Amino acid sequence: EGGVGGLELVASFELLIRRTLGLTTPLFDHVEFECVFRRDTLRDYENCLATVKLHLGGETILTVAEGGGPVNALDGALRQALVSRYPDIARMQLTDYKVRIIDGHRGTAARTRVLIDSTDGSGEWSTVGVSGNIIDASWRALVDSIEYFLMKKAVAK
Repeated sequence: EGGVGGLELVASFELLIRRTLGLTTPLFDHVEFECVFRRDTLRDYENCLATVKLHLGGETILTVAEGGGPVNALDGALRQALVSRYPDIARMQLTDYKVRIIDGHRGTAARTRVLIDSTDGSGEWSTVGVSGNIIDASWRALVDSIEYFLMKKAVAK
């Protein structure tokens, strides 16, 4: 059970190697993010609001997006922060999202692994995020997916 072609860690692993060897530098610094989930059972309403703060090209960018859940809202806020500088990310799509508990014997303190499969219509890649917090693990996988896509675009030029 893996990501695209069973090679679920390929993109995240390639990014890790490139960062470690100094072959790539982050295109943006992710400063902070926040998710707020609201549920109103009387009105049968639920919504998530995500705020993302980035440093990009010498400026600080703060964006807010709504979504049906925290990962959807985070994805929207992250893309909103980046699309003016990197318009190609509008072509990117998240095609699959998988969550697995790594050390289930720890109960609610278990670490979570999130796998995200993405495509731009011409290529596919998978990224991973691991954390004790499912939202943080999702954030890490989302950021890796976008950074990998942008790195591949830069290398292709």
